[in-house]
Amino acid sequence: MKKVLFVTFFWPPSGKATVHWPLGIARHLPSFGWQPLVLTADKDSFSQTDYSLTREVPPSIRVERAKALEPFGLYRALLGKKRAEPLIASESISLENHSIRHRLSIWIRMNLFIPDARVGWYWDAVRVGRRLLRSQRTDAIVSVGPPHTGHLVAKTLGRDFRIPYFPVFIDPWEDIVYYKSFKRNWLALALDHRMEESVLQNAAAAIFVTESMKEHYVKKYSWLALKSQVLYWGFDEEAFRNQRPQRKKKEEILLHTGNIFDYQNPAELWRTINRQVKRGRDLRLVFVGSVSPGIKRSIEEAGLEPRTTFKGFLPYKEVIRELTQASYLLVCATEPRHVPGKLFEYLRAGRPILAFGDDNAEVERILNEEAAGMMFPYNTDPHEFFRRARATKPKRRHVSSYARENIARQLASILDNFQFPL
Repeated sequence: MKKVLFVTFFWPPSGKATVHWPLGIARHLPSFGWQPLVLTADKDSFSQTDYSLTREVPPSIRVERAKALEPFGLYRALLGKKRAEPLIASESISLENHSIRHRLSIWIRMNLFIPDARVGWYWDAVRVGRRLLRSQRTDAIVSVGPPHTGHLVAKTLGRDFRIPYFPVFIDPWEDIVYYKSFKRNWLALALDHRMEESVLQNAAAAIFVTESMKEHYVKKYSWLALKSQVLYWGFDEEAFRNQRPQRKKKEEILLHTGNIFDYQNPAELWRTINRQVKRGRDLRLVFVGSVSPGIKRSIEEAGLEPRTTFKGFLPYKEVIRELTQASYLLVCATEPRHVPGKLFEYLRAGRPILAFGDDNAEVERILNEEAAGMMFPYNTDPHEFFRRARATKPKRRHVSSYARENIARQLASILDNFQFPL
């Protein structure tokens, strides 16, 4: 059986959502002739931990961990947080916090840590990766980013051992959406661009998790046209097994999972829900994951605080249970080149999906193809969704094409069909 090395900063017990793509794909690849090895970080001090995910890692997968020199201890100290206090992604780049310490921490992150805050992992990851590749004949390397530091590790290992590497872009690199709100100096921008271009130039093929991101990068680098592939984020079918059907109840729950940031605030939605409630509907909001200060304030201003529950971080299986028990599912697709990973789990859960986003044609297309919900611009009253939602019936049979077993089959085909030049 051929072997493929996954370079991924996030791996169980990290509870970061990014874990689920490499974990799900790696679990299925042996069925298609590829045995995974994993190079990951020894710790993830930013994200919550989900130890239940460690049970999902097959014992046949060899996992090597490299030291991650992360700056988040300094970040906590700068913000006056306790050493063990968890960090919340939606708060770390919030525009609502105007304190000097917060602004300074953002400037340091945006201008001194290139390509990202995990760059300190690079050197030990290369060292551990070299040791692993000397002992294991490996046919391909797949790196997952962000953090895009992982792509730099894969590029170095691929060059040193003449192994083709395949970077998987879950998000764009140098112009990821949340960079738009912050100033970066010209040197940081130049270094970021050079790193991105070099990784893509030397890659065997670039893999994007959306068609729109692929189109963006091909337009940016025309030479990528002949070596770009799309593999969607997908979902793990196994996670939905043995889930009980939704309980019939009077209250209607609109659920959002994952991080939601200030720049994703569908303010008109909160006002619409308030009007629906006044007309007699028992609508309630539930958030699983982190919620930015700006979103919370907007919900409070709409008078929905008594009808809102913030559950914070939950283990993955509990998140899936929340999905299957909700009435409706909320997704905010701000980045036009990005399809939120949660969308595919939403599709599998089979609940009507309410989406917000300006110019995200790909999310709208997927919702329409699956008859799974409706999408609105951020400044639009979505009352039509609540009028029609109960009649929404997603195409469950077609949704199965997004299962990660199918995506692993596609990745195996990409690896099988590549001929590395002698």
